[in-house]
Amino acid sequence: MASELIPLPARTLRLGMTLPYDLFDAGGQLLFARGQTLRDSPLVRSLIDGGAWVSAEQTMEYQRARAHRLDTLVLKDVPLADIAKADSSFRMETQPGSPPKIELGPREAWSDLLLHTHNLLRENQPADFPARLAGLRDAALKRLHAHPDATLLLLIFETSQEFTDYSARHALLTLLLADLVAQQLQLPPALREALHGAALTMNYGATAAHDRMASQADAATPAQRQAMAAHGDRAATRLAELGIQDQAWLTAVRLHHEAGPGPLTGRSAGETLARLLRRIDIFGARLAPRRSRPALSGAKAARAVFLDEQQQPDEAGAALIKVVGLYPPGTIVRLANGEVGLVFKRGFSANEPLVAALLGKSGSPLSAPVVRDTRLASQAIAASLAPAELKLRVNLEALLKL
Repeated sequence: MASELIPLPARTLRLGMTLPYDLFDAGGQLLFARGQTLRDSPLVRSLIDGGAWVSAEQTMEYQRARAHRLDTLVLKDVPLADIAKADSSFRMETQPGSPPKIELGPREAWSDLLLHTHNLLRENQPADFPARLAGLRDAALKRLHAHPDATLLLLIFETSQEFTDYSARHALLTLLLADLVAQQLQLPPALREALHGAALTMNYGATAAHDRMASQADAATPAQRQAMAAHGDRAATRLAELGIQDQAWLTAVRLHHEAGPGPLTGRSAGETLARLLRRIDIFGARLAPRRSRPALSGAKAARAVFLDEQQQPDEAGAALIKVVGLYPPGTIVRLANGEVGLVFKRGFSANEPLVAALLGKSGSPLSAPVVRDTRLASQAIAASLAPAELKLRVNLEALLKL
């Protein structure tokens, strides 16, 4: 096959999805053609767990087609609810003389973005790095701005379930949270763009090491911790070599583990971004499991950034909690009435989101998600639960429709 083959990250595929690209084995043998539906079989399950390869040209073609379709829907003022309800299976028609026609599905869209993030951050000698990175940034932010709560629900929940492809998931989640914080603080456009870039690239050059540590059963060794100690400096140096010239961006990357506590005022632009990035980084890391430790509950992750290293209220952390809440979309809670559910939409206040009840008072699964308004005393949040405490296979498609 003439086109370069690239590996799909584990869990990119799922049963029942309509393939947006051809699937190959490592030797280039075609396994499934684009447009086929993945049915349950030992081979398909092995591909889901990691083992499928795709044509780089097809995935880039597919991403461009989806972006074209999303732009069209937005420009036509299609209601956001209709965009969110787009068919979960992708189709691409490539008739001569007509633009590609596709149906967007949120999970597949993020899987494709995850694939490109994973591969770009791991390339040793990436060509056109700034332009490709900007394309990833724009595609991710476009989806966030179109469906903010659904995007947070999807990315935070899936982050809480998987330790595979840790770096790429963390980079995308950090980008989305950084954008929300930048809006909250009304950062000027140039600083907002620098924060976006730093969020995606703060771990550049160390992504493979981060993925290994996330997947290993034991905690990081002293040698691993020492190797990671200066990864901010190394990332900033490498980014400059690849054409990134924004000094606030590079400073934020270099200092994102060293930006100490205290107010944001009085810092340079790069140091301010570094402090914001530090708190967002910690928050996202607490929500994500590693093989050696489970993910924390949403409330514990929030508390980890609301107070600083000296246990004082933290300005950067407070800005983050204001935009995602104490119980962010995608996190698990128990209600006062005994039900257990998933937060799917932020509320009017940080501690009163909308929740989809999934388990009844008896602990039995409900036949369909039931919307609960936590402003009501009987439906108020009684506890924030860690992801591992929910013993239920969640139907995200049903939740995204809410």
